[in-house]
Amino acid sequence: MKIVVLAGGLCSERNVSIVSGKQVYNALRKKGHNVVLLDVFMGYEESPCDIDELFENNYSFAGDITVDELVPDLKAVKASRKNQSDCFLGDNVADICRKADITFLALHGGVGENGQIQATLDMLGIKYTGPNYLGCAIAMNKGVTKSVLKQNRVSVPEGEIFTPADKENGTIDKWNNFPCVVKPCNGGSSVGVSIVEDKKDFDKAMDEAFAWEDEVVVEEYIKGREFSIGLIEGKALPIIEIIPESGFYDYVNKYQAGKTKDVCPAELSEEVTKKMQSEAEKAFKALNLDSYARIDFLLDKDNNTYCLEANSLPGMTPTSLLPQEALVLGTNYEDLCEQIIEVSLKKYK
Repeated sequence: MKIVVLAGGLCSERNVSIVSGKQVYNALRKKGHNVVLLDVFMGYEESPCDIDELFENNYSFAGDITVDELVPDLKAVKASRKNQSDCFLGDNVADICRKADITFLALHGGVGENGQIQATLDMLGIKYTGPNYLGCAIAMNKGVTKSVLKQNRVSVPEGEIFTPADKENGTIDKWNNFPCVVKPCNGGSSVGVSIVEDKKDFDKAMDEAFAWEDEVVVEEYIKGREFSIGLIEGKALPIIEIIPESGFYDYVNKYQAGKTKDVCPAELSEEVTKKMQSEAEKAFKALNLDSYARIDFLLDKDNNTYCLEANSLPGMTPTSLLPQEALVLGTNYEDLCEQIIEVSLKKYK
C-alpha cells in the first residue's frame, strides 16, 4: 500500500506531530508499505518532483527532531519556508497525497485537528485517517464540546467562555470562583493552560491564554485523578490513569520521558470502569466522531466522572497514551497503525 504520513504544520504542537509522524512512518515501513513522510506546511520543495520515486525511496523529511520543553518558534518555521505564500498546504502536498492509497494524519492541534485539513482533503478526493471534518471541528473547540456533551447528559466541569471584548468591558472581572482552570478554547497539549488559585494569578493566566487565541475557557477546578480513554470505532479501550511527577499534565509532563507515570489498565473498580467507558462511548457518539479518538476524564473523591475534552487525532509519540492502551489488548504499535488505517477506510465504502 502507498501511504503518505502528514505531520508538522504551523501550530504549537508542531514538534509533537513530527515525532508522532516519524513513529508512524517507521511502523508502516516495518509492515512493508511504501511510505512518504511529509511536512504538511513545508511540503516537498525540490523541483522537479518525481512522486513515484518518493514512494519507492520511502522519502522522509524528518531528521532527529525531539519534543523540547519549549513550544517551537512558529515565526522562525514560517520564515524558513521557501514558498512564502499564504497557502497552508506546502508545495506538492496535494499531488503526492493523491497518489497514495490513504493519507495518515499524524497532525496535532490547529488546522490539523480542527476539521479544516479534513474538509480540504474531502474536497480534493483524498482519503485520510481519523474522524470526519465535522467531528474534528466540534471536538477541537472546548466550548462547543462542553455544550454538546451537556446536551447529551455527559458530565463536564462548569465554566464560561471569554473573549478579548469581555476583558475590555469588564465581564471577566465578574469571575470569582477559585481555584479554577484557564485554557485556550482550541489549543492542544495543554499549551497556555493554567490552574489558578486567586484573582492575581487569574489575570496573569488570562493574559497568557489570550496570547494564544481569542477564545478562552474558564472552568471550575475539580480535584481528582486524571484518566484517558482511547476509542476505536466508538468502542472504549482499557482506561489509562495519568499521574504526573509534579504539577498537572502539562506540555512538559506529556512529552518528556519520566515526567509522568501511566497506569493501564487503571486501578478502578469494575463499576467505575464501566461507567467511565460508557461515558466515553457516549461522548464519542455525541461529538460525531468516527474511526478513532481519545477522551479525557477526571474522577473526584466521590467517584463522579467529568469529561474534560476529546482528542480527534490522539498522539502517537513514544510517551502517548493510545498506543499504551492498545498494547494492553495485545495490539502492538505497528498493528495499531494498520488498524487505524483499516477502520478509517470504512468511511469510503
